[in-house]
Amino acid sequence: MMLRVLLADDQALLRDAFRVLLDSADDLVVVGEAGDGREAVRLVRELRPDVVVMDIRMPEVDGLAATEQICADPDLQATRVLILTTYETDAHVAQALRAGAAGFIGKGIGAEELMDAVRTVAAGETLLSPHATRSLVERFLATPEGPSEKALKELRTLTAREREMLAQVATGLSNTEIAERLFLSPFTVRAHVQRAMTKLGARDRAQLVVIAYRTGLVHAAPGGDVDPSSG
Repeated sequence: MMLRVLLADDQALLRDAFRVLLDSADDLVVVGEAGDGREAVRLVRELRPDVVVMDIRMPEVDGLAATEQICADPDLQATRVLILTTYETDAHVAQALRAGAAGFIGKGIGAEELMDAVRTVAAGETLLSPHATRSLVERFLATPEGPSEKALKELRTLTAREREMLAQVATGLSNTEIAERLFLSPFTVRAHVQRAMTKLGARDRAQLVVIAYRTGLVHAAPGGDVDPSSG
């Protein structure tokens, strides 16, 4: 099954490069391009792509506002937005997640990583780059608060394997990367992560990261990195 992708970036040269890259994959096809957020929203409504690869800084309507419009439209629920930007700040990460983005990655990633990111969000997962994950953690470090008794109680309902998966998710790894690290199948990892999300009442992986930090399952190491060995 081909995954249909829409590119939204105000730089035509970058759109051309991304198109060539994504079209080279057997399971990906670029169905449209937009040079600003307003055009991106219009094309999503017209073409109904599976994934929008969205830049943040664009004229007229920026990528965050366009993402919010797309994700708020009940007729476009089947379309997932992957933010691809050079601006991986904590504010942008938080705004993108609030807008409904399914993924947030930097333009410094490799070709295979970009293709895998498109596939990941198309499969219904939330994807955060390690840098975006650190930004998210740093945002909560700036306003620290202890874990609630409810959160600690919910964490105790997880199995040892589910807690292990939660700690790995907090590092920003995808299910495939976790599977490779722990010598498991991606299907097994996804099942454990989904069960952890259900038990903890988390709507996405970003909330899992927050829960892992706030409950002390993981903690921020010097420099904002996440230490999955704690907890």
